[in-house]
Amino acid sequence: MVATQMGFYLFVFFTSVVGLPAWMAGSVLMVLKLWDGLNDPFIGFLSDHTKHPLGPRIPWLLYGAIPLGVFVAASWWTPPGGIWIKFVVLVAIASCTQIAYTCVNLPYSALAAELTPDIDLRTRLNAARFTGSILAGLSGVVIAAMVGVKVNECGGGAGLRGGAFLEMGLIGGLVVAVGTLACGWGLKPFAKHCQQPSGKKEPIKQQLLRVSRNGRFLKVLGLYLLLWCALQLMQTVALLYFNVVMQVPSNWSTWILVPFQISALLGLQLWSWVSSRWGRIAALRSGGLMWIMACLVAMLLIPLDGAVAPMGSFSNGLNFVLLVATILAVGLGGSTAFLIPWSLLPDAIDADPEKPAGLYTAWMVVIQKFGIGLSIFVLGNVLTLSGYKACTDSILLPSSALTTIRLCMGLIPAVLVVLGLLVVRRWPRRTHPIALNP
Repeated sequence: MVATQMGFYLFVFFTSVVGLPAWMAGSVLMVLKLWDGLNDPFIGFLSDHTKHPLGPRIPWLLYGAIPLGVFVAASWWTPPGGIWIKFVVLVAIASCTQIAYTCVNLPYSALAAELTPDIDLRTRLNAARFTGSILAGLSGVVIAAMVGVKVNECGGGAGLRGGAFLEMGLIGGLVVAVGTLACGWGLKPFAKHCQQPSGKKEPIKQQLLRVSRNGRFLKVLGLYLLLWCALQLMQTVALLYFNVVMQVPSNWSTWILVPFQISALLGLQLWSWVSSRWGRIAALRSGGLMWIMACLVAMLLIPLDGAVAPMGSFSNGLNFVLLVATILAVGLGGSTAFLIPWSLLPDAIDADPEKPAGLYTAWMVVIQKFGIGLSIFVLGNVLTLSGYKACTDSILLPSSALTTIRLCMGLIPAVLVVLGLLVVRRWPRRTHPIALNP
């Protein structure tokens, strides 16, 4: 829930409410992702070597719940002072939020494999986690709309707009803290008897050698990185696209995110069925093609008449319906970014004779976070160079800024998806064990 709110609204919050220029807002988000990627291996090591009567994972959930809730709420606070003071404070808050999130989420994710040795039950646990994730993301969008989060109104943290963001943050922080405590408390009886990590350490050089020689893993990593960069780019710029480019009123634009979440949830079921019938690569190609076409359509859609309600005239109504249909198609196609790379990862792990699943999962997550952080940083700088300024009417914005937002919502993610399809175009049918020693 909180991750979805941050993905859609944090960039807008930094630029419109806090008053950071786009390049600086992108820098905060890049630091956030890079720091998140750096602390993953460290927290994973500490979690693996934790000795506690409740096992190595549950203490992290119970002790990390309240700090995580506090930092989540603080993420939507507008610091006093000048631009650079705000920048430094927000970077500090974002860093604390990410390390608190890692302290909770990494041990929690490991429990899915450790609670049971049954492969089918593990799959069901992860499927439930993915489904819950998307439903929670949907609830995050609904909460944002209900508290009055808007895109085109500015006025700082003391105004209506800043207050709505802070209210959303307080709700999110409370839900995170209570939910994490409930999860840890409920799993206590089971975690005492679950599978324990071996604690075996492997030098970083050996890890890099293992990863670099697994061609199948490199393909999965490339696919995951490209698809998630495309998805993250569209998520970050979506509200700007709706409000600034398409002229959708703020009280409507937030609700447009709801059909996206619903279509992504349906897409998981659709592509799972397609994968079982015709294979995962066929599902990826079908979903990827839908995603690419939707991106190109989004780049060419005609804006609404801002002086008339979205359904106030036939032309406005038609353009609005086309916009919603395009967002539905993006959600259906974009859901392949959730499903397919993770379904291909076991093939890459099987190619390694020792099958170190934790190692490959950790490196996949770390490199993905670095890629997303870099893409957000580039987005902020490109928007600044294009002349984009928050709180400016679209009529007053230069055409270069409007074109840049369209490209970030259309052509650029479409190209990234095409590259992802090319990366796995020759996915091997058989698993060939890799050799670590030449």
